[in-house]
Amino acid sequence: MSVKEATKAAPAPVRATPEPPRTTKRKRAWDEAPRWQVYLPLGIYLVFTLIPFYWILLFSLRPAGSTSLVPWPMTFEHFEKVWTDRSFGTYFTNSVLVGVATLLMTTLVALAGGYALARFDFKIKRAFMLALLCSQFVPGALLLVPLFEIFAELQMINSLGSVILAETVFQLPLSMILISNFIKNVPYSLEEAAWVDGCNRMTAFRIVVLPLLRPGLIAVGSFAFVHSWNHFLFALMFLNNQDKQTIPVGLNSLMSADSVDLGALAAGGIIAAVPVVIVFAFIQKWLITGFSAGAVKG
Repeated sequence: MSVKEATKAAPAPVRATPEPPRTTKRKRAWDEAPRWQVYLPLGIYLVFTLIPFYWILLFSLRPAGSTSLVPWPMTFEHFEKVWTDRSFGTYFTNSVLVGVATLLMTTLVALAGGYALARFDFKIKRAFMLALLCSQFVPGALLLVPLFEIFAELQMINSLGSVILAETVFQLPLSMILISNFIKNVPYSLEEAAWVDGCNRMTAFRIVVLPLLRPGLIAVGSFAFVHSWNHFLFALMFLNNQDKQTIPVGLNSLMSADSVDLGALAAGGIIAAVPVVIVFAFIQKWLITGFSAGAVKG
């Protein structure tokens, strides 16, 4: 056999494939920490957070004069007292009216203003945005005197409308900024495509943009509702009659210089807190999504 034939008959040498470089994943400090180092601080924080709620629930459910740390025997006399004798049923109705009206007015006006800021360019746009941001540094107490003078001229003192307008004005700057950021995150090409299909600007906004703003609208509306539900100063200044007052003013009336009915005060606090907790339990998913979207610059 010749050398050439032997070379052809010999099997070709197998080339070793190079091994890929090994990448070592750097572990973070919290990946190596034991679980108890994570759960222990969270548990302590949870205990300190829940103790005040348990204390309020304890005072509202245990009988007057009892010193037990467990609400047993359980009684609802404090709830009956504040709901009927202390007119908390009226306060609750007034707070619901103020909260819902503030939610609707703030959302509608902020939606119109936010769309203008997001889609149109005008000369004083930056100055207007700066004014909106600076208005957040003005405390609500400074607005009491001018608003009182305006409502007195309009004969709106001792009317729920005065509180609704004041709460709406106070909530509009931040709500308008958030809504404008939500709209900026919606591609402008979607509206242009709707215009090509024959829609006008209002129809395109209603069909294309508005459904995508649901998380943002829920976030802005819930923020306005909770703030108006808990706000104390406007209701105290603009409402004089007892049948027009809201829950925060009603809670303040349970405290006097001589004594404080802790059971009634705790029951009133539970009545004030439960609706807000229920609302946030249902809208939590949209609320987190909405605030996350509004925080991103478009």
